[in-house]
Amino acid sequence: MTPYPEEPWHLAGQMYLSLWLVPSRELPPVADGTRPVAIAGRGVVGAAWVVYENDSVLHYNELLRAVLVRDGHRPRVCITDIWVDSAASMAGGRELWGIPKEMADFDIDRTAGVRAGAVTRKDALATAAFEPGRRIPGRWPLTYRVAQTLDGGLKTSSVRSRSTVRTAKARWTAHESGPLRGLGRRPPLLSLALNDFTIRFGDTARAPSPPSAPPAPEACTWNEPTGGG
Repeated sequence: MTPYPEEPWHLAGQMYLSLWLVPSRELPPVADGTRPVAIAGRGVVGAAWVVYENDSVLHYNELLRAVLVRDGHRPRVCITDIWVDSAASMAGGRELWGIPKEMADFDIDRTAGVRAGAVTRKDALATAAFEPGRRIPGRWPLTYRVAQTLDGGLKTSSVRSRSTVRTAKARWTAHESGPLRGLGRRPPLLSLALNDFTIRFGDTARAPSPPSAPPAPEACTWNEPTGGG
């Protein structure tokens, strides 16, 4: 088994994110027990390129697609497709949180804007070009929970992040024979560059409860004998 860090993972780096409204019939399957959030018959889909660097517990590249879902009435994010170039990240994502990570090769060029591509041994996955725009002042916090299927049940995990945010223009292409073929059919509704982010992914394991102390023995009472006459 490939070793990986225990949760939570503390990660940092750069993210290049696009959002779409996609007809419900084109949505990928989501975690058992959840349903896509529907807006006029469309679901919210995000796809992102991520570079984990700086103080990250692991350094690697990532391409993911996710769907906004609900668990009962609670909003969640379900990662439906994801590729990384780290065996430790793949093993940890699958075993800790039920995130279906696969391996891929990446080419990410950040010298002038951002140009990214990813391929597996079987598929050319996607390419994208991002042109970062205006910076939105401040560092923006975001807290949510990821919902995945793990060991036949629903597993939710917390995500807390903070980043600098820039607007962006993005152009995506996805090969029609590949698993992300829907991404290239329409331009993104919104694209952002989340720079110098920090993320805390996962929940702190609860310490086992201390064993109960044995009951104290009952006190013995000595009654003085009464004299008879």
